[in-house]
Amino acid sequence: MWIDFDKLPDQARVWVYQANRPLSDDEVTDIQQALRSALAQWAAHGQPLLASAEVVANRFVVVAVDEGYNLPSGCSIDSSVRTLQAIGQQIGQGIDFFDRSAALQTAEGHVQTVALPDIKAAVAVGSLTPNTIVFNTLVKTKEEYSANWTVRAADSWLKRYFKNVTA
Repeated sequence: MWIDFDKLPDQARVWVYQANRPLSDDEVTDIQQALRSALAQWAAHGQPLLASAEVVANRFVVVAVDEGYNLPSGCSIDSSVRTLQAIGQQIGQGIDFFDRSAALQTAEGHVQTVALPDIKAAVAVGSLTPNTIVFNTLVKTKEEYSANWTVRAADSWLKRYFKNVTA
């Protein structure tokens, strides 16, 4: 069952999917409509899940479910992954919601990504510093998403790349 994202409890479980490229406003609209339809039917073992999603910064899809209403199962989570894959194929133009690059926030507020093999080089040339703001795609709850969606790179999983760099 669909619910507005802001009506979900802070303890709602979230999953963040990162697109491999910026999404146009029209694509965001199409994705939101497809997600609303899919999540309205989302269930675990025949029990409806109370869920929502939002597209953030024309780059991320945040899916959330109220585990206090009904718990998602492994099969239902797999189904949500297949839904995102299908949406990416339907919208077309090479949308892959499973990009694992590090996502940085530019000074202008845009999203810039650095491929995992290029992180050390980005640190070496100073384009990725301990104070660079990054999108924390590893958040697990709505509360954590609200509080820690953007963090300093030194406070994220990227911190291991700065052990020899001073903040």
